[in-house]
Amino acid sequence: MVGRVKARAQGWWESVRPLSLKDDAIAGLPRAAASVPDGMAAASLAGVNPIYGLYASFAGPLVGGLTQSTKLMVITTTSAAALATASALEGVPAADRVGALFLLTVIAGAIMLAAGLFGLGRLRAFVSHSVMTGFLTGVAINITLSQIPKLTGAEVSAPNSLRQAIEVARDPVSLHLPSLLIGLAALVLLVAIPATPLRRYAALVALFVPTLFVQFVPYFNDVAVVADVGDILRGLPLPALPQLSHFSLSLVAGAFAVAVIVLVQGAGVSESVPNPDKSRSDANQDFVSQGWANIITGLFQGMPVGGSVSQTALNLSVGARGRWASIMSGVWMLAILVAFSGLVELVAMPTLAAVLIVASIGSIKPGEVVTVWRSGASSQIAMGTTFLSTLFLPVAAAVGVGAALSLLLSVNREAQDVQLMEVTRDPDGRFREREAPATLPGGRVTVFHVYGSLFYAGARTLEEELPLPDGTPKPVAVLRIRGRTMMGATAFTVLSRYAKNLDDFGGRLYLSGVAPELVHQFSASGRITASDPLEVIEATDVMGESTVAAYEEGMAFLLGEAPEESAATQRDSWINRTTRWTRTMITRSDDS
Repeated sequence: MVGRVKARAQGWWESVRPLSLKDDAIAGLPRAAASVPDGMAAASLAGVNPIYGLYASFAGPLVGGLTQSTKLMVITTTSAAALATASALEGVPAADRVGALFLLTVIAGAIMLAAGLFGLGRLRAFVSHSVMTGFLTGVAINITLSQIPKLTGAEVSAPNSLRQAIEVARDPVSLHLPSLLIGLAALVLLVAIPATPLRRYAALVALFVPTLFVQFVPYFNDVAVVADVGDILRGLPLPALPQLSHFSLSLVAGAFAVAVIVLVQGAGVSESVPNPDKSRSDANQDFVSQGWANIITGLFQGMPVGGSVSQTALNLSVGARGRWASIMSGVWMLAILVAFSGLVELVAMPTLAAVLIVASIGSIKPGEVVTVWRSGASSQIAMGTTFLSTLFLPVAAAVGVGAALSLLLSVNREAQDVQLMEVTRDPDGRFREREAPATLPGGRVTVFHVYGSLFYAGARTLEEELPLPDGTPKPVAVLRIRGRTMMGATAFTVLSRYAKNLDDFGGRLYLSGVAPELVHQFSASGRITASDPLEVIEATDVMGESTVAAYEEGMAFLLGEAPEESAATQRDSWINRTTRWTRTMITRSDDS
């Protein structure tokens, strides 16, 4: 036990050992600077004090960097997680919102941690690309619309972002001109600076240059600033346990939505950023990493964090060589909080809205949307439904719609992928497949191979594909199901029913290539009994051997003879059996 612990500790140290600390420390500084506007904007989107976004921007990268398997990924605030946080806190009274935020972050972290420990990383493959594209596009549009009132300084009363934007457009008199000018100035800087050598600091410049006008030009003095949202604490955040008095089922549902969004986005970032040492990323370890990052962030009074697409891209562009670039950016953020937290309260709110608008519009991928749209009706429905759900429903509900759609699409694909093919053999010895006949002839053995999943709807599709007897006596079918180690109850029912259907005409069904695990399942299911006209022949390590054995037994059944010994136990008869099967099948093929 001690040896295993020591080995794991040694492996962890080798993983985090600072091989390029100087380079990563330098790369972490612009990343930390860029996190200032991003973190504040994310907190503003969540409807809480921007300082909590900065707290998350130190804890997330630091903790995540130490534990993640995707070494260049940056775990920090994201717009999608912030929007989900805002939705989860929507019904919480203003006086309780801060306490509920910290508890929400810890609960979301615990869910992520559990997902990683229970090995649920594989489930990310079940999230449809169409659903994810619709969701992320809807999130981007939602964020953009939600920031229009803040950008313009307009007072709105509508309940959701779409209606708020419409309300602003219908009542231009409500615009606060100084706020609008500050917001537009920030937008211009965000668009123009990326074409200059200062492109890495575009958001930072766009945040503070317009703020100088707010502080020193009297015309702009009544523009809202961060201090109007709440007091900014000076210095380092202190850890504190979240208050359980804020616990509610709706908060747990919101935390679940945040966790799903963070994990799916993080998985996407992980796939797009290979490790410098060519080692594989572990989805479960990244889930665990994001879980710990959120738990620690919540304890240090921060908001939810996750794998960030934009911050990871920036991490690569500034020359990061390993995980220590993320860790050092968290350290640099601590230094910024100590030295400059007093300046945070002076930042103009319209500039934060401008940062979010530009980031959200930039995250929309028209090429992806067009590709999904051209992929067919099911992809169009999945993307469109999720997109509209994100616009008009709470984020938790939209996540639920997306998850349900992904499940339905997966089941639908499995059902459509099932195919039944008849196996024949040419005179030159080559095996061929052709479409299964519409009916099953009697007095002969017909061999089939099944492709696709036999779970749920797939089993129902197989039942529709299996040819019914043509009315002549003794139809015999061999169904090759090699490669499967598990089937559902529906498949057992379908196979049992088909065997009895053949039995009505004096026929029989043989299953070949059956894995040992599946043989046990057949026995334990109770659906297949000794009296059923169905035989299960276990697979061997020789391809086709059990199918030839099934064919031999089927021929013996037709001739009313006792079948020869199974090919599984008589390997030396394999060539003879194959030769006889080939000759017979060629004859049958020529006859047909």
